[in-house]
Amino acid sequence: MAAEQDFTKRKLWGGRFTGSTDPLMHEFNQSLKYDQRMYAADVKGSIAFSKALLKAGIVNEHEQAEITRGLKEVEQEWANGTFAIQADDEDIHTANERRLSEIVGKDIGGKLHTGRSRNDQVATDMRIWLLDETAKVEGYLKDFLNVLVSRAEKEVDAILPGYTHLQRAQPVRWSHVLLSHASAFLNDLTRLREMVPRISVLPLGSAALAGNPYGLDRELLRQELGFQSIGENSMHAVSDRDFIIEWLQWASLLMIHMSRLAEDLIIYSTAEFGFVQLADAYSTGSSIMPQKKNPDSLELLRGKSGRIFGQMAGFMMSVKGIPSTYNKDLQEDKEPLFDGVDSVSASLRIAEGVIATLNINADKMAEALSMDLLATDIADYLVRKGVPFRETHHISGRSVALAEQRKVQISDLTMEDWKALSPHFTEDVFEVFNFENSVEKRNAIGGPARKMIQRQVDVARERIAGKN
Repeated sequence: MAAEQDFTKRKLWGGRFTGSTDPLMHEFNQSLKYDQRMYAADVKGSIAFSKALLKAGIVNEHEQAEITRGLKEVEQEWANGTFAIQADDEDIHTANERRLSEIVGKDIGGKLHTGRSRNDQVATDMRIWLLDETAKVEGYLKDFLNVLVSRAEKEVDAILPGYTHLQRAQPVRWSHVLLSHASAFLNDLTRLREMVPRISVLPLGSAALAGNPYGLDRELLRQELGFQSIGENSMHAVSDRDFIIEWLQWASLLMIHMSRLAEDLIIYSTAEFGFVQLADAYSTGSSIMPQKKNPDSLELLRGKSGRIFGQMAGFMMSVKGIPSTYNKDLQEDKEPLFDGVDSVSASLRIAEGVIATLNINADKMAEALSMDLLATDIADYLVRKGVPFRETHHISGRSVALAEQRKVQISDLTMEDWKALSPHFTEDVFEVFNFENSVEKRNAIGGPARKMIQRQVDVARERIAGKN
């Protein structure tokens, strides 16, 4: 029993308690098994805090130097896998502080926590960690976008049906399809960059909830840690997890876009379409059907969207009912965020590989083009002859119906047929039946004409580079 009481008293909060902690409760409460990945962020924040303590006269120069030396040794132990976790290490913060005191002595190590609570410490660590990870994710997203845009620029000759309601609608360039998806991911890139100032808000110095009484220089802390601003209200600073919710919301939207791209490519890769073929590196076979080549990479990307949305929704429900300032419910922030960041990072890298190695079948795309895809071009033809569009739409529709009735393409209708449909038709109507001409006529900004494809490519590259 005495040993159990010692176990409780060794905890940072142990002095208040006379009874022992239920071992199951200790396990239920501890987070070191997953928050240890923030060890470098915790060391970085603690070294900066020791400098604020030095300026405030809480520690002297020798003590601050020793704290820095000890913390760097702790960080190295984590990095090389030699850090020895003890039974009473609740989280990364207590583990690091315990080990620091072993290295530099309790008289020095014990001063580090002056004016600091785990409440502001963990909030700071989370933000440091997420800022670093966000920079990595931005890099992955830019790499993925560069592959999409480069393929679009190179494969501009391929024309295929564009679809609405999964029905063939009008001819477009393959490049236009790729750039449609790139447009969504470019908006994701913009939103990711816009989040950074809201992540980069310093909580450190807020202590448990009411600030610290030592006059610690929070501007010094901000500069040392590279934050863009300082949390102005200590109660809010220690409990704010909006930046995590927002990141997971961002990730959910990104993965919705990823899922839609995956769905298009899954459909295009079927034998019924045959527009694209995945590289072997991103496909698997069947355990029973040897002819199968399954687009598992794309299906997993599609599936990850549900996983990340679930992490976001779950954490939002954890937060919605808690009262002001810090509550232990907020410990539920780490696992969904860590999993969300890991899933997004992996998804972007896999998607980059899929797109980079994808093979397209331009001949299959061309074979899928049928003349009824030019029905709108017939209507446009008549508009240029001075006929109101509503009337041209009906005339074009009747031409499609007539071709279907005769089981021919609309391009097979005779001049007599066209004249019967409208006296405005002349011999030049047959010039309409050219898919390249069709897409080239759509040369307004946003269209699939060659010069507009190049414009989209140029704009995309500027956005990736952060120039607009």
